[in-house]
Amino acid sequence: MCAHYESPHDKALLKKHFGIDLPSELAKRDVWPGYKSTFIRRHPQSDVGDDAVPPREALLGSFGLIPHWSKDDKIARHTYNARSETVAEKPSFRDAWRRGQHCVIPVQSFYEPDWRTGKAVPTRITLASGEPMGLAGLWAQWRSPEGETVHSFTMLTINADEHPFMRNFHKPQDEKRSVVILPPERYDDWLNASAGESGEFLRALPAEQMTST
Repeated sequence: MCAHYESPHDKALLKKHFGIDLPSELAKRDVWPGYKSTFIRRHPQSDVGDDAVPPREALLGSFGLIPHWSKDDKIARHTYNARSETVAEKPSFRDAWRRGQHCVIPVQSFYEPDWRTGKAVPTRITLASGEPMGLAGLWAQWRSPEGETVHSFTMLTINADEHPFMRNFHKPQDEKRSVVILPPERYDDWLNASAGESGEFLRALPAEQMTST
């Protein structure tokens, strides 16, 4: 499960790769559950036919989805990953899934523990190309007890027991999991997909396109 990642901060790169402008408040570079970071969603007015409205918008949100019924934001420490096998039933995620509240999470690298030596070795995982990654996620909107509107997001994960690269991480006895790295040409397809269409995107990237240090 991915609990730590690096958020890209190069404005020119984000504009070129993701077609977005960064929110006015910058995310932290190293992101952990509960930290604020950038996520991308379909612009709410993207279908009104106004060419001045971009198809995507970048927002700052909590890494860890806060469902609308939550009493506080502490739940974000436990909802930063959503298992694709149960996301439609889990109370924390099912509303965002049913509504197709898809997002793309810009990531330069993410970290997983490599246990092949018998000890947990923090390992930085990137694309072999050096390009940033867009991870498949869900977003939500929550109103705090003080009346503040808070956005949040979670990363979707899939089984990686048979993946030649991702199966090297986590404890030997544990199920192996992987985030979902979307092809750049499919970002808008993911952002516009319905709940019924979501499953076709939830697949692992080929191992040869990934590397670690």
